[in-house]
Amino acid sequence: MKNLLKRLMGIDKLEEKKQKLLEETDPKAAATAKGEPYIAVIDTQVNPDNIKNGFFELDWNNEFIEQLLDAGYKGESQEEIVDKWFRTIVSQMLQEDGQSLDREMGYINVIPIDKDKSEVS
Repeated sequence: MKNLLKRLMGIDKLEEKKQKLLEETDPKAAATAKGEPYIAVIDTQVNPDNIKNGFFELDWNNEFIEQLLDAGYKGESQEEIVDKWFRTIVSQMLQEDGQSLDREMGYINVIPIDKDKSEVS
């Protein structure tokens, strides 16, 4: 009945337009509104003097953290949980490319920027 009223009054179309606009202007808020996980690389920088040194700035929502927890990742903070996931992704990429994980790669440093953002370098 509620959906019928929405269709008759055109509210369903309005809600669809609102969601599409939100997806275009704020994908994180759109994913969160739908209860979907969200992770994005906001920025990447590489030190021109030392190519092994750089950073990724990541942004995520609570649904992404819940997904990581469900997958078995653990940590004291959201940043630590995302860091463990990020390390897994990097290791998988190296292995898929036939690269050794036992090599000088520097280190990963996670700097919290705010509740749902961190700089990973």
